[in-house]
Amino acid sequence: MSRILGIDFGDRRIGVAVSDPLRIIATAQTVVEYDDIHVAKKEIRDIVIAQEVGSIVVGLPLNMNGSEGPAVEKVRAFIELLTPLVNVPISLWDERLTTKSAHDALIEAGTSRKKRKGLVDKVAAQIILQGYLDAQGPTPETLG
Repeated sequence: MSRILGIDFGDRRIGVAVSDPLRIIATAQTVVEYDDIHVAKKEIRDIVIAQEVGSIVVGLPLNMNGSEGPAVEKVRAFIELLTPLVNVPISLWDERLTTKSAHDALIEAGTSRKKRKGLVDKVAAQIILQGYLDAQGPTPETLG
């Protein structure tokens, strides 16, 4: 079974998490910092290849009332750029409050404010991916 990549897309940073091959546990992987979105999409492609990713889930930043705003448009534009490069299915997952949850988890873990800035995006990607994995339920491979 191939891994799933989780993405928390932002204007300057992209948090990345990856599942284990059985798609049970999400692990925070890295943060891709970028000034040029085309460089960022190639870095994501390289991660997809290196981690043998079979699909991607990208956080969809809906407004609290469920409506779509400008951030959703940016995510959809990024997916349009990424899709031809990675050649794997890309799904969207509601990411409301994941960044806050990531901040809260890092604070609870005693992470300093300075270190939190570099970690929050990949932890948010981990939360997005874990939520997605949990919603998929067990597979025949995991029931084993």
